[in-house]
Amino acid sequence: MEIRRADFAGSWYPGSESGCRETIEEFINSSRPCPGEGGEVVGGIVPHAGWVFSGRIACNVIKCLAHDETPETLLIFGRHLHPGSSNFIMERGRWDTPLGDLEIDSEVAAKLTDEFSFSVETPSRYEPDNTIELQLPFIKYFFPDVRIVPMGLPPKERSLLIARRAAEICRDLNRMTLVIGSTDLTHYGHNYGFTPKGVGDEAVRWVKEVNDRKAVDLMVDMDGPGVIHEALRNYNACCSGAAASAIEAARVIGAVRAETIIYSTSYDVRPDTSFVGYVGIVFMR
Repeated sequence: MEIRRADFAGSWYPGSESGCRETIEEFINSSRPCPGEGGEVVGGIVPHAGWVFSGRIACNVIKCLAHDETPETLLIFGRHLHPGSSNFIMERGRWDTPLGDLEIDSEVAAKLTDEFSFSVETPSRYEPDNTIELQLPFIKYFFPDVRIVPMGLPPKERSLLIARRAAEICRDLNRMTLVIGSTDLTHYGHNYGFTPKGVGDEAVRWVKEVNDRKAVDLMVDMDGPGVIHEALRNYNACCSGAAASAIEAARVIGAVRAETIIYSTSYDVRPDTSFVGYVGIVFMR
């Protein structure tokens, strides 16, 4: 079976098995508590910057997905897309990580491509994309035998139909399924051409307390359409289609509420006039 290479290993995250395991275990040791009583975690929102900036957040969310029942399929939504973009999917093969490769759930993927139009990527023909790849070592660490369905769905409401259908297919196949959506939040500063509050402390406060807060509140409210419309207006989620799709798919598999585990920014790690916001959210049923 063909294997898609890990393009960002060794740069955005450790390239060796030992390096990945050591870093993941450091993240686990410094992680925040997962939600306690009152619901089983079935999905989440994770960021996708280099691990030095946001890996701890992503690891914390994916760790919280691990519980007694072993998942068979994990739907993962990502990619930087605009409303006119195609839908993307990897339909078969495997995707490499430094901890070993992950198999695509080809049965679920094939049923989706039968119903919807996709640009189908293969292990040898694809566009490198960090949004999904950076989550795969965490997934392999916590769920070594799970099969994945990696998708990119643009920020428009029709994407939510595809996301719901993906979860329904898994349900109809009696798959124990988890869901992840990958997005960063506001990209602020001259590097990103977005400086409505200038630079300095006021800009940092505005991103954290106003602009990112609007997007995070909608994610916690599990308002998929709202997340898309908010991000298109205020540039506070770079992959709002992925976040909204994860919300919709999580609803199908029973999620009824969400909780923020961690919010942070790259400014908190390395202060700069250009910085990015990150959030870790879990969905519970």
